[in-house]
Amino acid sequence: MNIEVAKQNLSQVRVEPAQGRPLEEGQVRLRVKAFALSSNNITYAVFGDMLSYWEFFPVSKSDAADWGRIPVWGFGEVVESKSADAVAGELFYGYFPMSSELIILPGRADERGITDISPHRTALASAYSRYSRCVADPIYRSDREQQHMLLYPLFFTAFLIDDFLLDQAEFGSEQMVISSASSKTAIGVAYLARERGVKVCGLTSAANLEFTKGLDVYDQVYSYEQIDQIANRPSVYVDIAGNQDVLLAVHTHLSGLLEHSMTVGGTHWDHSADSAGQQIPAPAPQFFFAPTQIAKRTKDWGSEQLDASVSSAWDNYVEWSTSWVEYQDVQGADAVTAAYLQLLAGGVDPRTGFICSLPTS
Repeated sequence: MNIEVAKQNLSQVRVEPAQGRPLEEGQVRLRVKAFALSSNNITYAVFGDMLSYWEFFPVSKSDAADWGRIPVWGFGEVVESKSADAVAGELFYGYFPMSSELIILPGRADERGITDISPHRTALASAYSRYSRCVADPIYRSDREQQHMLLYPLFFTAFLIDDFLLDQAEFGSEQMVISSASSKTAIGVAYLARERGVKVCGLTSAANLEFTKGLDVYDQVYSYEQIDQIANRPSVYVDIAGNQDVLLAVHTHLSGLLEHSMTVGGTHWDHSADSAGQQIPAPAPQFFFAPTQIAKRTKDWGSEQLDASVSSAWDNYVEWSTSWVEYQDVQGADAVTAAYLQLLAGGVDPRTGFICSLPTS
């Protein structure tokens, strides 16, 4: 079973049966045990063409140019294998489609995991083609599978953002301003920055203002209507909302004081900008692509040190997250589609984390 969306109309959804095609030599069939859905997955869809997210799990029908499968993070169990690198019953964590199964072609296999080298993925970011063996993954714990699926990909992105800014000495800034401050990626960024003593200002909707303040990871929290209250000091802007009006307002208010502007996400994907055509004061926003920072740190540190650094930070974060995340079990195509559409419409309580599963038939 596959859940697919129209690339140019993300609210249009269809459910297609799994093809169940025979494996070719070297391939592995993974049953998608479960996956998480969050606003992060909406960002994958919004930037699907720009960052080739649609290419990871192409639709096989004749209208593939118009329809796509949104990537998600979850666990897959090997149910059939024609590869010596994965045996039936093994559990892997990684990048999956919103589907009941996935066929991969393992390559670059070691005791830590395997990489899918299917021809359509070889030119794509390798970080998204790696599947970790849970038995050897220092992050994995059976009692933390929900946190692993929902929070770890977002926390890892937050870690890379924080690491990038640290590597740049915060661009000489004195505060960090983060939009969509109630989102789970933003919360991770704020948590790590505060751990380092960085002053963090969060921007969120009026509806999420009290929740975001209650997290106690932001020095100040303002609604989008209160941007003029942001302290006038050298700043970096981490834009997770992707709202052009907010971007213009922040750049205008901090004109001459903004040292760096980073575009991370598009949680406000459907916002119709009133600022269209208006000149945004410098600096020009720079898109942050997590795999680029992964590649840099892997070269600088080696993969084992990178994993150890993330793991150490993750342990503290995941314990803290139990105070505010509420997990919701979502089963079946109709329920998963409803959860996706709710996220798309921006109507999900920021505390909620969807843990989804689809039947195999």
